[in-house]
Amino acid sequence: MKKLVIFLIFIGFFANAQIGGSKSFRFLEIPMTARAASLGGNNMSIWGDDINLLYSNPSLLNPSMSNQLALNYSNYVGDLKFGYLAYAKDLKKYGTIAGSIQFYNYGTFSGYNELGQKTIDFKANDYSVNLNYAKPLADSLFNIGISVKTIISQYDIYKSYANAIDFGVTYRFRKDVIFSLLVKNVGVIWKSYTNNVNDNLPQTVQLGASFKPSKAPFRLFAVYDQLLKWKINYVSPIDTANKSSVFNNSQQPVNLTSWGKFKVNSSDQLNNFMQHFTFGTEVLLTKNFNLRIAYNYRRQKEFSLPDRRGANGLSFGFGIKVKRFGLSYSFSKMAFPGNSSVFGISTSL
Repeated sequence: MKKLVIFLIFIGFFANAQIGGSKSFRFLEIPMTARAASLGGNNMSIWGDDINLLYSNPSLLNPSMSNQLALNYSNYVGDLKFGYLAYAKDLKKYGTIAGSIQFYNYGTFSGYNELGQKTIDFKANDYSVNLNYAKPLADSLFNIGISVKTIISQYDIYKSYANAIDFGVTYRFRKDVIFSLLVKNVGVIWKSYTNNVNDNLPQTVQLGASFKPSKAPFRLFAVYDQLLKWKINYVSPIDTANKSSVFNNSQQPVNLTSWGKFKVNSSDQLNNFMQHFTFGTEVLLTKNFNLRIAYNYRRQKEFSLPDRRGANGLSFGFGIKVKRFGLSYSFSKMAFPGNSSVFGISTSL
């Protein structure tokens, strides 16, 4: 147990050290399963037998997902499309393994040279091929999991390659009380798009909990994102003082980048604190049918217009299971004129 804690501290601080700067492979941050999308993009602390939970946290992988196959797909915005495919297999006393693939397709683009003359059409795609493994610690309620990712990106003639890992620990305090800690996308970019760009992966550390009251037909959950990074407000590219909004660069700069600067009575810091959170619930109407709804505070702040707040940050969906087949759907309010839907289907082989 001591070795596990030391390892988590080490990998967490490594992730924190790499957060700054530009980032590549941002498609890794987009929730690609219907269940994750309907729960605000962060459902990394919900335990169950649904293989789609694997996408959010490798430590949620468990023997009850064995022989399950899942496919999720979304026609995102315009010609943008993404999808996620996963399959799991239980190895008995050796743990549970799973393979998964996620892709993001940006559509077809028309090519032109520097003189404005049409050349050839080209495509842009991102891929992540993942090998997942999870196993409970002996004589404990801890389940540890790891996902090893091979990431490939190609935009016309520009290519980039990387490897990363997700490492998670889930603790089942009781049957209906779950705590999870997750470190995501810690790795290295072996080849960037150009030689003079130093990119980083979109790394994060998340802490989450879920709770189902006894005999109640619902489950509550909350996730705190960017555990080791305090200030996650939008920062304008022309603002070197680390304080701005999308529409107003006239605010006086304040350094809020460390936990030591936290003041409960500061509205700015309270707002920043709330931007780390996603809240949600699953309403368990029957054993095979549930409704899902969540609120992502950060998404709401980033997509709001000055004169129009709307329902940005709100997401909902449902899951239904008929014999060996499961169907999921999610709807996310991304911005005032834009929405996102994800469809998922799963089966037990």
